[in-house]
Amino acid sequence: MAVLAPASGSAAPLPRKKRMGRVLSDRRTRFGLLNATPVVVYLLILFVYPIFSTLMLSLKGEDGGFTLHWYADAFRGANLEILLTTLRISAETSLLALVIGFALASAISRLKPLWAGLVMLVVVVPHFISALVRTYGWIILLGDHGVVNNILTDLHFPGAPFQLLYNETGVVIGTTAVMLPYTVLLLYAVMRGIDRRLLAAAAGMGAGRITIFRRVYLPLVAPGLVNAGILCFILCLGYYLTPALMGGEKQTMVASLIDEQVMKQNQWNGASALGIILLLLTFAGLLLLKLAKSAGEALRNRGTAS
Repeated sequence: MAVLAPASGSAAPLPRKKRMGRVLSDRRTRFGLLNATPVVVYLLILFVYPIFSTLMLSLKGEDGGFTLHWYADAFRGANLEILLTTLRISAETSLLALVIGFALASAISRLKPLWAGLVMLVVVVPHFISALVRTYGWIILLGDHGVVNNILTDLHFPGAPFQLLYNETGVVIGTTAVMLPYTVLLLYAVMRGIDRRLLAAAAGMGAGRITIFRRVYLPLVAPGLVNAGILCFILCLGYYLTPALMGGEKQTMVASLIDEQVMKQNQWNGASALGIILLLLTFAGLLLLKLAKSAGEALRNRGTAS
């Protein structure tokens, strides 16, 4: 019986080392690796190394040994209260920025491109002003004898003047003003890409405005809402200036606590542990964002298939 030789197209795969050697021998691959080397070195020096050093410092005890004391200390007593306050203020800021940003972006998306560009310019330009200047501007506006309280007092508004500074209300107002441009930009980009014919088709089939908003418009805008909300939450976690200037002792956030431990107490280990906790919370937010995108794509594909 004759033995058939294997076809030339079905040759056995090369070993992994030979495959890697063949890939590395390619001129374009070597050129790409050469171009990527500066970027990799840059990330290692300015990103990976500082994070690794901070992690090692947070695990170093006073005697130089390994310890989890600083992490345990971050989750008890006053430090735990500050961490919970940070999470609460970040969530409140994200929610308020989403509500205001949604209404503003929805209104801008209905304007003609020229007017929409002008309004977006008004929204974005204040973001390029120094955060310190903007914060002091809010302090002037919200003070006991500021513009807001003077107007409310002249209108004989019940309860005026209000205490709008050095409490959680002032912090949320200030941080929302800082985060609002991010929210509007993200939501405007999503809303501008929505095909208005879908809304007209739903109206033509007899759907009311509330039904169109709930069944058509909101699902299309949902990815932008998730992105904007998580972005605002992540940015608020490590925000320092506005809460420090517009808040009181009960509104101390983690960034202010880190500053106090480093500058006043010279406690770098505890500050490093708090920094790593903020980093982990940031990674958790990014992971949640990725899961939300995957879930949204799965629902979209399921709806298309059905």
